[in-house]
Amino acid sequence: MRLSTVILPIHRWSEGQKTWRRAEELGFHAAYTYDHLSWRSFRDGPWFGALPTLTAAATATERIRLGTLVTSPNFRHPVTLAKELITLDDVSDGRITLGIGAGGNGFDATVLGQEAWTPKERADRFGEFVALLDRLLTEDAVTERGTFYSADEARNIPGCVQRPRLPFAVAATGPRGLRLAARHGQAWVTTGDPKLYEEGTPEQSVAALRGQVEKLAKACAEAGRDVAELDKVLLTGFTPDRGRPLESVDAFIDFAGRHRELGFTEIVIHWPIPDSDFAADRTVFENIATEALAQLG
Repeated sequence: MRLSTVILPIHRWSEGQKTWRRAEELGFHAAYTYDHLSWRSFRDGPWFGALPTLTAAATATERIRLGTLVTSPNFRHPVTLAKELITLDDVSDGRITLGIGAGGNGFDATVLGQEAWTPKERADRFGEFVALLDRLLTEDAVTERGTFYSADEARNIPGCVQRPRLPFAVAATGPRGLRLAARHGQAWVTTGDPKLYEEGTPEQSVAALRGQVEKLAKACAEAGRDVAELDKVLLTGFTPDRGRPLESVDAFIDFAGRHRELGFTEIVIHWPIPDSDFAADRTVFENIATEALAQLG
């Protein structure tokens, strides 16, 4: 099992760069950031762009993997995103993972002046978005006419440092999204079952996640893939456990062990942010980063 962190882009780089460097020093497998234009309770405070932040992080670090968790079609187009990702993969010397999801009804959904898409339209767009982005990152020139997204002789030379392209970590829980993960993903991402967040129990959450993993395996079988080929990533903080896994090293080991048994290969924890839903003791957090996986065995 690998341990990663997600660093919200809320600090000016003069301060924020220290966090990304510290994440590498602590030995995290990867450091991700959210790809939003604004987000939840942080909407009225500082919030910087994901891809420029990751570019800066790539120049401030040497080994740690970097990525989005997650990018969505809400305000991005595959053609321009592909060009930026190829550049970012080059700057980082092949350390980028693209977390990608269908998006939701948050601020990003209407910020460009459009009506929020229905769940069906989000799924329709997501399928077309991922398929076109896959082509754009693996072919030198792409022409495609889609219902939502098109490309006209889009050039992407020299392509990604990682071959055939940088990996996709597809966030999905529904059948259509899981099929996309099985078809295009090198990893699958979940936050658990959102219906259980308010009143569910950790035991119910584990059962729901077990069901998601089983559905992923079915989607992979239908796509002719071995589900073991995909990394399985759990982004924490959105299950009924909330912040309890970060209360102590032992608490995290217990949490990680239960989810490793489900087949998860990577757990992502939020970098502590005081006075927020992601508040945590910094010393305990760093002890978890440096000690927990070794004790997990």
